[in-house]
Amino acid sequence: MRIPRVLIAAPASGGGKTTVATGLMAALRAAGREVAPFKVGPDYIDPGYHGLATGRPGRNLDSVMCGADLMAPLLAHGFATPEPADVAVIEGVMGLFDGRLGDGAGSSAQIAKLTGTPVVLVVDTSHASLTHAAVVAGLAGFDPDVRIAGVILNQIGSARHGAEIRRGVEGLGIPVLGEIPRDKEIAVPSRHLGLVPAAERDASTAQVQALAGLIAEHVDLDAVMEVAASAPDLDAIPWDPAQALRASAGWDALASARGVASPLIGIASGRAFTFRYAETTELLEAAGCRVVDVDPLTDTALPEDICGLYLGGGFPEMHADELSANRSLHESIRAHVAGGMPVVAECAGLLMLCRTLDGHPMTGVLPLDAAMRRRLTMGYRDATAPADTLLAGAGERVIGHEFHRTGVTNLCDDPQPAWAFTTPDGSIREEGASMDPAGLGRPTVHASYLHLHWAGAPACAAKFAAEAWAYAARSTAGAIPLRSSRLATIPDGSGSASGPGPQAPAPEPDLHHHGDHDVAPGLVDLAVNVRVDHTPDWLVDAITASAPSWQAYPDPAPARAALARHHDVDPAMLLPTNGGAEAFVLVARAFHPRHAVVVHPQFTEPEAALRTAGHDVDRLILGPGNGFALNPASVPRDADLVVIGNPTNPTGALHPAAALRELARPGRILVVDEAFMDATDGVQTLIGPRMEGVLVLRSLTKTYGLAGIRAGYAVGDRRLIARLAAQQQAWSVSTPAIAAMIACCGEEAERHRSRLAAGLPAMRDDLTARLRTLGLRVIESGAPFVLVDTSSIGQESVRESLACMGFAVRRGETFPGLGPTWIRLAVRDSDTHARLADALAVLNSGPINSGSINTKENR
Repeated sequence: MRIPRVLIAAPASGGGKTTVATGLMAALRAAGREVAPFKVGPDYIDPGYHGLATGRPGRNLDSVMCGADLMAPLLAHGFATPEPADVAVIEGVMGLFDGRLGDGAGSSAQIAKLTGTPVVLVVDTSHASLTHAAVVAGLAGFDPDVRIAGVILNQIGSARHGAEIRRGVEGLGIPVLGEIPRDKEIAVPSRHLGLVPAAERDASTAQVQALAGLIAEHVDLDAVMEVAASAPDLDAIPWDPAQALRASAGWDALASARGVASPLIGIASGRAFTFRYAETTELLEAAGCRVVDVDPLTDTALPEDICGLYLGGGFPEMHADELSANRSLHESIRAHVAGGMPVVAECAGLLMLCRTLDGHPMTGVLPLDAAMRRRLTMGYRDATAPADTLLAGAGERVIGHEFHRTGVTNLCDDPQPAWAFTTPDGSIREEGASMDPAGLGRPTVHASYLHLHWAGAPACAAKFAAEAWAYAARSTAGAIPLRSSRLATIPDGSGSASGPGPQAPAPEPDLHHHGDHDVAPGLVDLAVNVRVDHTPDWLVDAITASAPSWQAYPDPAPARAALARHHDVDPAMLLPTNGGAEAFVLVARAFHPRHAVVVHPQFTEPEAALRTAGHDVDRLILGPGNGFALNPASVPRDADLVVIGNPTNPTGALHPAAALRELARPGRILVVDEAFMDATDGVQTLIGPRMEGVLVLRSLTKTYGLAGIRAGYAVGDRRLIARLAAQQQAWSVSTPAIAAMIACCGEEAERHRSRLAAGLPAMRDDLTARLRTLGLRVIESGAPFVLVDTSSIGQESVRESLACMGFAVRRGETFPGLGPTWIRLAVRDSDTHARLADALAVLNSGPINSGSINTKENR
């Protein structure tokens, strides 16, 4: 994997690594480059400044907590997420070779070796001149596997001072990339645990901008990029949170707990809670959870539909007055905890759950008092779960990090400890609290000073998410009330779709109504859009030929490969699904939009799936005034998930691919339902080798008569496809469906599809002409169906009357944006069209009595 990268290190702490690394990140970004920021070790303050400098999450590379094998995969993941960067800048820790005592694990040098990253050394030149070259020489020769590719001189006192050091360093064959003068104005204030976090300082943004200017003026950015470009290709597959969960000891619990309603996890944020690893959120989202920030300083209550709470690191002791005053939030947390909602609290979170902090009342969830102490507690900890806890089974081991000056005092014999630490002298120290306040028979609160990097302990994320899913299931069952979804309509200005004249507010449509509900024995089926009256013989043969393998669990890999070849895309961009309907559910589970918009009228399953998963949904209603055409500008700019059909069911509108591509933008997921694209020449499809931020959903049901087999697939951005795959239940695609998918990629299938596509326009024109002769309004269609406005016959639905005359049609009022005068008609043969036109002509001449008809609705 090609990753230009550089690691900024120093001979010792306090030499200016953070100043240079942060300024370099900001300067490169200002020069138009996308920078992926990293920090060696567990430090959570520096990554906050990195985030400000780059506009991307600051990430940590900690080989002690996560393991040496994960360093390159985590680097690759951070480089590619949320979008591929141009360069990775890694800030080191302490002195270049300083790491864990005894083996140096976690040092900047170790990370440089594990990732093949060239090192740029920052040298504080304050108290010497040529001697600094000797120090550089010693560092460069200490370990031949660590390549010092450049030096930046910091705190230069004068031009002569810099020239003397440069002479010595360049004499070693190491280039000097910059000389930064002494500038007392550039400084970040510190406190008892290091620098003040960026999120707590109003001046942080201005400070970072000043650093960018300083570095741009005094460091050769092009030379730094040349060093970064000299890094060898990284032999690693990017870390995948979904795969990490599947491979963890917590996967079985998570897989069995996942249901329909995606749980909402609150993560503490704001000035008092400034720290969490970016991978924490990514793992929770991969587990199917929605994640939202909760600011304990300003939010007066937890979100109404919250199912879990993660209280990470920060400095609550600096905001104890404000935190203590937020009594309503305290009550909300206590109530949810008492109801069994899972809570993970690390360090600052532990303090928030205590009874008091330095005498200030806190939530009182734990029978502990916390207070500042003189002694700093810091270091990696080898921790074991002394019993089953929310995060680990009894005896399971993790490695975490402690960093605090507060301590807690137990007020009673309870609670049970969260962890048992093995100390350097071999003794055991129990720490933290594990509690079951709801009496569920298992702990739901886990509070500790120990910080964990969940990329190194994905089972903890899986088990926490599993408990959140369980809490969500109890909520759905009525044990805990959940907030109902917002439902807003955004008119596009093209006119109402409900018919002429003033319209009363339409009843909420039944999103779960489908065309087969309108069909009954004895009726000519114009309601269901399956285009053939039986599955082709060649396809039946292919499906039944798979029978000898039906006793084995299905393997969708051959179907994925065949479909990928068919569309000429990378197999990583494709996911076979249990029909199109499963794909809609996977989208609703995998993504957590703040503003989801569904473009209507269209197939209702996408919205139904989103709402079932707990997402708020806005509707963009297109109108018949322009044939239900899309104006991309009518989609709200802040929409981060947009769903649209093409051709759209039920309108038949075939939107130009160029118009749909206008909807794709950074930070937005565009989902296009192309279930009927096989009925067209395929020119307007969005499937192609580059689909950043785009997902296309396809179904084989309509063209090949496979409604009973359930065969579909998703194609798109490989990162989005991976997130869908993480939500898919094992073996959801059956062996017969896999055989069908492979067969539908063959030459026989292409001849079948081409024959249907070639014959469709004439048959559609035949139906349209007959309807328009009756004075009915028919929307121009690019699909194997047409949408018809029957308001010229009357203001009531003609569906029941047509049923009495032997025809089943798809009612329009179950589609958002349509009223009862609209019906959708599947294109059939000319004789069927003629008989339907005769029936409509009868209705057009006057009403008929609707006798009893044996439909599914009234059986």
